[in-house]
Amino acid sequence: MKKYFKYIIFALIAVFVVGTFVFLYQKTRPQEVRYQNLDVNISDIRRTSVVTGKIAPRNEVNIKPQINGIIAELYKEAGQTVEKGEVIAKLNVIPEMSSLSNAQSRVRLAEINLKQAKTDLDREKELYSKKLVSAEEYDKVLQAYNQAKEERAAAQDVLEVIRDGVSSSNAKSSSTLVRSTISGLILDIPVKVGNSVIQANTMNDGTTVATVANMNDLIFDGQIDETEVGMLSEGMNVVITIGALQNYSFEAVLEYISPKAVEKNGANQFQIKAAVKPQEGSTIRSGYSANAEIVLQQADAVVSIPESALEFKGDSTFVYVLKEDGSYEKTAIETGVSDGVQIEVKSGIDTSVKLRGPKIINEK
Repeated sequence: MKKYFKYIIFALIAVFVVGTFVFLYQKTRPQEVRYQNLDVNISDIRRTSVVTGKIAPRNEVNIKPQINGIIAELYKEAGQTVEKGEVIAKLNVIPEMSSLSNAQSRVRLAEINLKQAKTDLDREKELYSKKLVSAEEYDKVLQAYNQAKEERAAAQDVLEVIRDGVSSSNAKSSSTLVRSTISGLILDIPVKVGNSVIQANTMNDGTTVATVANMNDLIFDGQIDETEVGMLSEGMNVVITIGALQNYSFEAVLEYISPKAVEKNGANQFQIKAAVKPQEGSTIRSGYSANAEIVLQQADAVVSIPESALEFKGDSTFVYVLKEDGSYEKTAIETGVSDGVQIEVKSGIDTSVKLRGPKIINEK
């Protein structure tokens, strides 16, 4: 029994060795190489570039107060329209103590001078009525009194402006009222009633009370790579697609190409702007992300082939043309515009031939 068992083991080992040999032999057999044949067609070819960017108003203005203060009232909200000169907010003034003190001191001094000028005028008037002084001397005293009166009024106006933000003599141009400098749509009001605000000066930019823009004049603002910017020119048509608005696109006109590159993620990018022409009745919001498709090169009704049929050697381009006997002949061609899939053929072949394409590998 043991003798038969030994033979069985040897037989299994032999079968395994033979099977492995056969398997490896099948894997190492040469494979038949065949090629897919490609047609030469007449088609339109466009090389395009898609630029990412955003939609923004051409003119977006930050409205800031003319004085330091606290927001007392807000008359507008974001999303509302506003006309130039219309009041957006009202402030309560926070006077600077040194300026307030100086203004009060000036008023007191002006009152003293006015009181003295009034006394001098009354005395001079009595003397003039008795013909004891000349008309010239009386006119000088009267002029001094009028000047003192004006100085008193001016000092009072300064005090009221510093203390209240508005003078009684010029209430219509109150600096406590924050007015829009343009007509448009209010995009944002970043302050609330009770917030402190400061005016713009050489030390700071001031507090923005509202942001206003003309939403009827929009632009696409994006950046394009330096490898493609040389193909652009102002006046080119652009198709804008907004991601937030499905199946919605509209035309724009390229109007600005930056003369200077900006480095971004290790690549040089050039800013471009296009004037947006949205469809009537559409609502486009500031800051929408958008894509701009720009046609860089275009060739209509030209001989075209798939780029997979090309072979390059040095500065020359070749294809393999199918012959009647089934073999292929290497042929030089001149190419033109490419869209990344199809490429224009300017000379070398026509639509009557077929070309060798990618390999098709089958096992025997």
